Amino acid sequence: MPRGKYKSKVGTVISDKMDKTVVVDVIQIKKDPRYKKAVKRNTKFKAHDENEQCKVGDKVLIIETRPVSKTKRWRVSRIIEHGIQIDIEHEADPAGGEQR
Repeated sequence: MPRGKYKSKVGTVISDKMDKTVVVDVIQIKKDPRYKKAVKRNTKFKAHDENEQCKVGDKVLIIETRPVSKTKRWRVSRIIEHGIQIDIEHEADPAGGEQR
């Protein structure tokens, strides 16, 4: 029986180098109470990714969960949108010299 609604956030994966962990950047836009100007704030969350499906650039939904480790209190619920992967290959110089 659930005790209440879990908090959820939508963000972008900025790192997937850890084992079963991704770092998700959540951007919040809030209005400044004094100057009435929109202010953008970034917050990074470490989220548990059990199946290691998330890649850098993916837009994901994370939900609050029990502590999984010292810093992980969120888990990836689902991938909303896959990011575009760009592979950059270094080409060798046809003359055989070094590139500068």
